[in-house]
Amino acid sequence: MNAWGTGRGWAKVGWIVAGWAIGCAGARGADSRPNILFIMSDDHGYQAISAYGSYRNRTPNIDRLAKEGMRFDRAFVTNSICGPSRAVILTGKYSHLNGFPDNSGQAYFNGYQTTAPRLLKAAGYTTAVIGKWHLNSDPVGFDHWEILLGQGPYYNPRMKTPRGFTEHEGYTTDIITDLVLEWLEHQRDKTKPFFLMYHHKAPHRNWQPALRHLDRYKDVTIPEPPTLFDDYSGREKPAGDTQMTIANHLTPMDLKLVPQPGLTPQQQEAFTKAYAEENRQLEAANLTGKERTRWNYQRYVKDYLRCVDAVDENVGRVLDYLDRSGLAQNTVVFYTSDQGWYLGEHGWYDKRWMYEESFRTPLLVRWPGQVQPGTATDKMVLNLDFAETFLDIAGVPIPSEMQGESLVPILKGQPTPNWRTSVYYHYYEFPQPHHVHPHLGVRTERYKLIHFYTIDAWELFDLEKDPQELKSVYHDPQYAPVVAQLQEELKRLMEKYGDDGRTVVKFENPSPPPAKAKAKGKAGKAAKAP
Repeated sequence: MNAWGTGRGWAKVGWIVAGWAIGCAGARGADSRPNILFIMSDDHGYQAISAYGSYRNRTPNIDRLAKEGMRFDRAFVTNSICGPSRAVILTGKYSHLNGFPDNSGQAYFNGYQTTAPRLLKAAGYTTAVIGKWHLNSDPVGFDHWEILLGQGPYYNPRMKTPRGFTEHEGYTTDIITDLVLEWLEHQRDKTKPFFLMYHHKAPHRNWQPALRHLDRYKDVTIPEPPTLFDDYSGREKPAGDTQMTIANHLTPMDLKLVPQPGLTPQQQEAFTKAYAEENRQLEAANLTGKERTRWNYQRYVKDYLRCVDAVDENVGRVLDYLDRSGLAQNTVVFYTSDQGWYLGEHGWYDKRWMYEESFRTPLLVRWPGQVQPGTATDKMVLNLDFAETFLDIAGVPIPSEMQGESLVPILKGQPTPNWRTSVYYHYYEFPQPHHVHPHLGVRTERYKLIHFYTIDAWELFDLEKDPQELKSVYHDPQYAPVVAQLQEELKRLMEKYGDDGRTVVKFENPSPPPAKAKAKGKAGKAAKAP
């Protein structure tokens, strides 16, 4: 496959779109098309957002987007894992076509294929991505980018730019926001509308809180999910064969039982002080079994929520800037996560599964004048739809090779009688990390059918009767007609999206050699590109 991707030739589309945009802007004078701000956190489960009814925490700034816009109650991902989700969002194509099916390090995202940022840039938008990227290649189609290396650390990040590398000292969630505000205020081309991807590392593992939050929740007991001690007896082998349990697989580093890497002496001193007494009490108690699992859960979930709190504060900083600067009225703001996450449900942390907590992702959208404030929708939407939505908002033609649907009609409250009634999922990465078996499946309003195809095991869940997905009814004769119907629907969706279950497009690393220039970071330290 060539570097330009599949389907309609990029060069032709680019020139057509660019000419259209220039003509329209010239006819109108100043370009008044909406700005697009796409805020994405990493591993932020909808259960940890108060707009979704969280019983664990409050997220007042993220909730603003729900109060002033639309909450999507059935937003799903096509492949619940960091890099692949990002590739889907950029391309509007499933993993087998965009060439990035897993985080194994063997795949490189080819940014020269058709992507929303490239089309928006050609259409006259100024484009930027700041924060986590995690695609093994440099961003393409962005006028400005500054990205974390790989997953990136919680503290003192080294970041990559087209000019080289920058060093920063401080908390990464705050630093990413500082860079976003700097670009918005001083660096972007203010004669053009902007498309900005503002990507947090938090609350990804290993959940290092900001220093200001280290003592938060100390005197609080976070409620346990009812399935914390799930025994997996109602499902096939894969659910009980995983390595992501709170009981057995959180490490001493995750649990803050040992010094944390990457911290300055002052930062480490604060961490030691914050956790020392609880750690001493744990050692003295010598907990085992369920009591140790409960202790692990409290330590893990409190650190996770502390990281979410910093994200929420920083989302508030950016929303306040939009208000002060006068940008809010003409800026569409998205808040989402690259997928869902387990906060102890089924005894797990992490993601990957087609089970609801990782398959479903939060999605809130504010669009003043277009989205009725305080609305919610139960339409089934996918991260596959984001690229098409960005283009539709900007008035840019959507390439036929993109596989999702624009969310604009839903956002505007328009009738959508032919909207999808089922969604397709395919997860690839195995055996490590976490030993989650590859699987694909289909979800409808009531049912979910999952096929673990490497071991030919099937599960069916009646979500109306079993919303926690504790007992598969695949082998129940009463559900035989449902199984037959869903297997036909799964076949139809696989054909629709061109997935034979085996073949994934492969791209070579398209990135140019790193620049040799020096650059200065927030802390004023120069860094050389290797």
